[in-house]
Amino acid sequence: METTLKITIDHLTKKKADAIRAALEPDNVDFPKGLSFEMENLDNALVFNFHSTGNMKTLTATIDEVLSHVQVALKVME
Repeated sequence: METTLKITIDHLTKKKADAIRAALEPDNVDFPKGLSFEMENLDNALVFNFHSTGNMKTLTATIDEVLSHVQVALKVME
């Protein structure tokens, strides 16, 4: 099974988007085989692109972890 998922977080300042990217970059290594994750800044949004050719549980766990880290980063910036 092949899955591609894009998650966009809108209405971010460039400073907040850059801070979230910096917070997530150290964890963006050693992904399981068949799973990839990329981030990009677009206008006032941060876009997360996930691609999986493997286990759906691994994909959902990874998405959950990334979004949890984003939530923590946003709370710290308040």
